[in-house]
Amino acid sequence: MTLLFQDGDFISHAGLPLAWKIECDAITTDEWRCLAKMIMDYQKGPFSRAEGIPRGGVPLGEALNEYGTGNPHHPVLIADDVYTTGTSFREYIEEHYKDQHVIQWCVFARRHTENGVKALFTMPS
Repeated sequence: MTLLFQDGDFISHAGLPLAWKIECDAITTDEWRCLAKMIMDYQKGPFSRAEGIPRGGVPLGEALNEYGTGNPHHPVLIADDVYTTGTSFREYIEEHYKDQHVIQWCVFARRHTENGVKALFTMPS
């Protein structure tokens, strides 16, 4: 059984040492669907489709895609599982959506988010 919250020594995507991590591989497909539904309680504007940042954001993107309008005039929603520094969002958008308006969501934020990223759950500062 994989634990969602893990104690130990880890390195973040941005290279930061972490004393604990949130292992979202422990989240089931049904739980991703529920998390997507929860995000949609707060997502105000429409989006054409959802796209998850590989690797951790893919299941959330797939679950959020159910709520996409399919309208190419609506922005794309970019999803990730955990926000630590925002590096994954910045790199992904720079590579795939430079100079385009996108909507950004994650489930967990280890700190307050920046650059328009919204988080369902945020750790206190």
